[in-house]
Amino acid sequence: MDVRTYLFNGIKTVFCIDGGQVRLLYMGADREIRAEETNCRWFRAAEVQISGENHNDHHFNKLFGASEGFKLRFAGIRQERNRYGDLLVLRQETERLETEIFYQFYDGISVVSTYMVCRNKSDSPFTLDIATTYENVGIFQETPFDWENELTIGIPHNAWKGECVWKKYTPRELGLYHVAPFSGKRISLRNTGGWSSCEHLPMGLIERKGGGAVLWQIEHNGSWSWEISTIEDRLYLILSGPSGPENAWEKCLGAGETFETVHAAVVFAKDEREVFFELTKYRRAVRRPNADNETLPVIFNDYMNCLFGDPTTEKEIPLIDRAAEIGAEYYCIDCGWYDDGDWWTTVGEWQPAKTRFKGGLKKLVDYIKSKGMIAGLWLEIEVMGMDSRLAASLPDDWFFMRNGRRVIDHGRYQLDFSNPAVVAYADSVVDRLIGDYGVGYLKIDYNIQCGRGTETGGHSFGEGLLRHNRAYLAWLASLFERYPALVVENCASGGLRMDYAGLRLCSVQSVSDQTDYKIMAAIVANCATAVAPEQAAVWSYPMKNGDKEETVFNMVNALLFRVQQSGNLAELSEERLRLVGEGVAYYKKIRADLRESLPLFLTDFSYYDAPYCAYGALCGKKLYVAVWNLDNLGRIEIDLPYPVKFCRAGFPENMETKYALQERTLIFEPSQKYQARLFELEIGG
Repeated sequence: MDVRTYLFNGIKTVFCIDGGQVRLLYMGADREIRAEETNCRWFRAAEVQISGENHNDHHFNKLFGASEGFKLRFAGIRQERNRYGDLLVLRQETERLETEIFYQFYDGISVVSTYMVCRNKSDSPFTLDIATTYENVGIFQETPFDWENELTIGIPHNAWKGECVWKKYTPRELGLYHVAPFSGKRISLRNTGGWSSCEHLPMGLIERKGGGAVLWQIEHNGSWSWEISTIEDRLYLILSGPSGPENAWEKCLGAGETFETVHAAVVFAKDEREVFFELTKYRRAVRRPNADNETLPVIFNDYMNCLFGDPTTEKEIPLIDRAAEIGAEYYCIDCGWYDDGDWWTTVGEWQPAKTRFKGGLKKLVDYIKSKGMIAGLWLEIEVMGMDSRLAASLPDDWFFMRNGRRVIDHGRYQLDFSNPAVVAYADSVVDRLIGDYGVGYLKIDYNIQCGRGTETGGHSFGEGLLRHNRAYLAWLASLFERYPALVVENCASGGLRMDYAGLRLCSVQSVSDQTDYKIMAAIVANCATAVAPEQAAVWSYPMKNGDKEETVFNMVNALLFRVQQSGNLAELSEERLRLVGEGVAYYKKIRADLRESLPLFLTDFSYYDAPYCAYGALCGKKLYVAVWNLDNLGRIEIDLPYPVKFCRAGFPENMETKYALQERTLIFEPSQKYQARLFELEIGG
């Protein structure tokens, strides 16, 4: 038995080569591993199923146990150094298949990112039904343990206007029991379509009582799945992009052809707090360098609780004036600028409306720039409306097709970015908007569910979707190569495409379309689970008929993230407008700290019906804490994870705030329901 052990950044990886087969015996926190006690024929590093081959044993609905697991033979492990850290590449092969699994480790971060490449080394084609990204059998353990009672599993529920709702369950609560050496039951999440976070974030979490946590994110802007189950009394985790059983995906590999799976990242740390710290560091390490993620400019957008897609010169001018007055640095004209009437089913040409803007759209954009702000426009580049004249004139191969007809959803056709003509058209649109109008900010939205994929040019619907997903990302990357200073906000009906395929490129993510500032608080308190805080664009939208406390609540929602100001500022009282300006000024004072902040979920994960919630931004020795009272509470106590030697009310500055600090407890005594405050603390003994 040849046992090979690697240790990078606190993550121990153990391979065992025995009888020509290689097993990933262990990947996790550094501790003693006795290989003779963990030798199990089911330990493997990935699943590959070839059509027509035997899927081993009773696999039920599981991806586990696919055909090539017992056939693959060890062909080598190589170790390299690169700009991120250490890279391990595990190579295995059969007579016709070669696989390479890439494990990238990151200096100073307890994260491994991973993917697999499959190559057809034969002279004949075959079809992949399953090709997973990551597999870890015996997670948390070198010998069996009482996983029914010692584990909790975090499920990240996600919905339109209800993003980032994490719930924790025991395996028993999810129906996974220890009734046999292996279970036909699995705990699984899956997504099919172009909204990667349509019902769940592409993430998950396992915690073990007494210490130990594993957190993962699947980095893909389309279909994915993960599963947890047991084999020979050991728990396993599988992460995958699209597959045949889950997502109508099959991939035919011709002689010499390769297929690369989607990527994923896995975090190992001692507890929930640490895994989110490490994941946040990783997200910053892998994303494209963006100047605005360093400077965190304030964005004003005219949509939410404001113009709601009905822009005109008359409405915009007073908003532009007020946005400049309160200190906004970007001003984005949201949807509706390209049509004079009901624009939902006519999108696609991206020409300015003829009657909305006196003197033309360029004159309005120039006015924005004259006020010292960078101008932005909303764009939904992946779709064309069913009533668009342009869509009617284009060939079908521009669009997703199923059963010989164009896919249509909510009045829109889905464009297929794997078609070079579509990419050329998208380029022409962006080049025109930047060249003719000088915009420096694009809010790229996506508001349909394209479903399982397209039949055009591929072996399966799912393959067609994956080709489009990857082509769209390649287009985004090329966009930034041509316009490196361009800021792109990633949006999909708010937070329905929050993934680190897109967020490696885009510097800003819309976290929600929620219009109720009170509900927004719970989304805000959890949103750093899904996205690095400085990429999380959070609405602040004071209501036309609100009061001072409502204005403060709105501002507190946004101040520890990326301020996306809205609301009809032109109709606010001077007193409330001053509060908005104070909030923006305060944000500018602290944003240099926030760009490196680590997230603290101080009320665990928050819920919409909770009496209060709190979120902390840890910035070295500084700790900023937002507290939201959502009920008729007279006293809120927030337990802090560190000793604190100083505390002050940071925002608002001149309104009554009753608070106290007792050892590691921050006490806030709100005077009314729906009251929020932001505190500054200094960590110390």
